Amino acid sequence: MSRTALARLYRPRRFTEVATQGHVSETLRSAVQRDRVAHAYLFCGPRGVGKTTLARVLAMALNCPRRGPDGEPCGSCDSCERIWAGRTSLDVVEIDAASNRGVDDARELRERAMYAPSEEDRFKVYIIDEAHMLTREAWNALLKILEEPPPRVIFVFATTEPQKIQQAAPPILSRCQRFDFRRIATADLVERLRSVLAQEGMEAGDEVLLPIALKADGGMRDGLSLLDQVLSFTEGVPTETDVRRILGLVGTEVYLELFEILAGRRQADVFRFVARLLDEGYDLAEFYRGLADFLRSLLMVRLEGGEPEAVRNDLRGAVAAMAARFSPGDLLRMLAQVAELDADGRFRKSGEQRILVELLLLRFAYLESTVSLEDVLGALGGGGDGGGAPGNGSGRPAPAEPQAGRPSPSAGGWREALGGAPAAEGALDPARLRREWTVAVDAGEGVPSGMGRLLKLAKLEVSGRRVRVTAPPVVVERCEGITARRALEQALAARLGGSVTLEFAAGEAAAEQPGLNRITAESARRDRLQRLMDGEPVLAAAVQAWDLELVE
Repeated sequence: MSRTALARLYRPRRFTEVATQGHVSETLRSAVQRDRVAHAYLFCGPRGVGKTTLARVLAMALNCPRRGPDGEPCGSCDSCERIWAGRTSLDVVEIDAASNRGVDDARELRERAMYAPSEEDRFKVYIIDEAHMLTREAWNALLKILEEPPPRVIFVFATTEPQKIQQAAPPILSRCQRFDFRRIATADLVERLRSVLAQEGMEAGDEVLLPIALKADGGMRDGLSLLDQVLSFTEGVPTETDVRRILGLVGTEVYLELFEILAGRRQADVFRFVARLLDEGYDLAEFYRGLADFLRSLLMVRLEGGEPEAVRNDLRGAVAAMAARFSPGDLLRMLAQVAELDADGRFRKSGEQRILVELLLLRFAYLESTVSLEDVLGALGGGGDGGGAPGNGSGRPAPAEPQAGRPSPSAGGWREALGGAPAAEGALDPARLRREWTVAVDAGEGVPSGMGRLLKLAKLEVSGRRVRVTAPPVVVERCEGITARRALEQALAARLGGSVTLEFAAGEAAAEQPGLNRITAESARRDRLQRLMDGEPVLAAAVQAWDLELVE
């Protein structure tokens, strides 16, 4: 036996029943009540949020013989039933612009609109869905009838991409009343799903409804369709396990387990975690999407100290506890890396999603803890005797716990690290340095790919065991990072028989190379750090000793 889908069965029949879009439904209801309905409307917004539904309710209200004094249709007469169900009606026509987008289709529509409604007191309503698919020529063919519409004829254009109409036919926008529909809030979706289940004779908790609402991503139609899908594959009331199994969702517990691994810096466990995801049948694209939502929840808790709305009640405490183990800066950097992974659709199109996910999670596991500049300076200056407790006199907490194998960045720890360095070695000989530099660069020792020629031409200035390398900005960008700089320093140290510290600076030679002398976010960050170091000698020493990097 055939059955009606929930999304159709529970489609609103009145203006007041349309969730979240009160700014639209109240305006339309008032216009009907006061007989001030416009001749053309443009409904814009995401899919599944009520654009076509409100267009039908408007058509129902205009043609309902039993319309109430408040402008609401009765929803039950023959006219309302036909329009609500989308069945054939002489006076209400729905057109899919995706398959009727040409100029000939527009001309036919224009000619049909010239005929009067079937009865004197009725309105002809044309609902054009996916209106952004109409061609420029089709819009031009409709322009005249929108400027001078026949009496009792109304056009409703619905679109998810109004900017395409702006590009193809700007004059159309000034001839329509535009309404922007909002995404439906997760809490409103949950309540609507709960109401539908109640009408179906069932009851379910947030652990069942919240994952469905989150998956719907603000679309009521999607939410009801997903609920229908779950009910079709279960007997009786669905459970949380049913929902996650049928929809392929990744539970909050899985992300808590992942971040336990990341907090413990257990890099090797990342591979086992991803392997188990695949063995248990999870979709990595769905995992990636959920990872962004989970990180967002952690960051919200960390910044606001509140409870994450997208997490079910019994797990909010665990999520808050996990958020406290990461600094806001760390969570922000992770979230930025997640966003960058699929900024151009690379992840969704990739055939190596597993490797991309593993690489992303490993970057998280190796992520250096963020330490604020104020905390570093406070720790360096808080214990003048070198053995005091960490602090800065302002009540700020000490910097985050460092990785294993590195001294604590407390006042005593910093002093010990800086004061415990080996005694100064003999100054470098500039002539020998230049010879060994040339040999090392020619041999490619520690040289980043493609940088050999530019490094050979670099200007070298010696101060003790410190070497200032003046080169084009592109060299500075490639070589000043910790890994690249250390490789060059180690290559020179092996040849010169002692430690070497390199400092890179952009020089005038860059002006001779078109396109190289440019400012990037990385170079701006380095310049800012250098200015801070110039004004704080102790900070400069800390940066050199601990290979600190400035993170915004």
